[in-house]
Amino acid sequence: MAKILIVEDNEDNRDMLSRRLARKGYEIVMAVDGGQGVAMAQSERPDLILMDLSLPVLDGWAATQQVKAGAETRAIPVIALTAHAMSGDRERALAAGCDDFDTKPVDLPRLLGKIQAFLDKPAAPA
Repeated sequence: MAKILIVEDNEDNRDMLSRRLARKGYEIVMAVDGGQGVAMAQSERPDLILMDLSLPVLDGWAATQQVKAGAETRAIPVIALTAHAMSGDRERALAAGCDDFDTKPVDLPRLLGKIQAFLDKPAAPA
C-alpha cells in the first residue's frame, strides 16, 4: 500500500483529501505546515507528497526545496496543490522541485491519475 503525505493547513481540505485517498487504498499521513511536512517526509518516507503551496511556518515552495535537497527524500515525488493558480505559479512550483502541479478545488480523478502515474514509475536511484 502506497503512503501519501498530505501537507495542508486547511482542515477541511486535509479531511476531504485524506478520506477520499484512504478509500482508494492509500495509507495517509498528514502535516499542517511546511516545517512539519519536511520533518514527516524525513521520518515517514512517503511514496508521494501532496504539497499545498500556501502554508504557515514554511511555505510549500521552501518546504519542497528542503525535501528535494535531502539525500533520503529527494526521490519522493511532490505534487503541488494550490487554490491560487496565478500565471507563473506552475513554473515556480516546478523550479522549486515539485514534480507536478494541480489546482484546488481538487479534481479527484485527475489527481488520482497523476498520483498513480508517479507511483507506477520505477524508483529513481537516490
